Amino acid sequence: MPAEHEIRADYDRESIIIYQAYPSAIADPALKAQKFVPPFSLARMTWIKPSFLWLMHRSNWAQKSGQERILAVRVKRTGWEKALGLSVLTHFDLRLSPSPEAWNREFANAHVHLQWDPERSLRGAGLQYYSIQVGLSRHIIREYVDNWVTSIEDYTPRVRKISDLLKRGAAEQAKRQLPPERVYPLSPELARRILAA
Repeated sequence: MPAEHEIRADYDRESIIIYQAYPSAIADPALKAQKFVPPFSLARMTWIKPSFLWLMHRSNWAQKSGQERILAVRVKRTGWEKALGLSVLTHFDLRLSPSPEAWNREFANAHVHLQWDPERSLRGAGLQYYSIQVGLSRHIIREYVDNWVTSIEDYTPRVRKISDLLKRGAAEQAKRQLPPERVYPLSPELARRILAA
């Protein structure tokens, strides 16, 4: 069984794929430009997630309003790891902060928020281990958009195919269509910072 807190992702030597769900009004211009452009907002927090199945649970396989398009966003590992290094957990944890007051101050000033949510099975059941979710604030989103994103791919057709296979009871076939995910390597310092040590 996977460790309680570990990052599982589709990545190569230079980049990692994160998933985001958007309406077509944001997805289409982003795909055309191969970067996020208006009406994508640089003024509000955006959450990025390397777990495909977690986003499938969250978006109900691209069926939720405003989440009808699933984008696979390839991001430089240097940017991803910078975000992790700047992150502050969305809840107090004594292993990282000496007191709730200290955590409150850290969190209020954080450019990046981080939380661990139960990972999901192919059918959406909560599992006994967690998946990471990283929130980029308006202080760092422009860097994400301009410097970290290297390509954007529309995974919506793939999502619909997997969802259709599941509805037909072909779970094994559906599983074979999932993007590959393996444990993402972290430096000891980064692992400690995000409770993955």
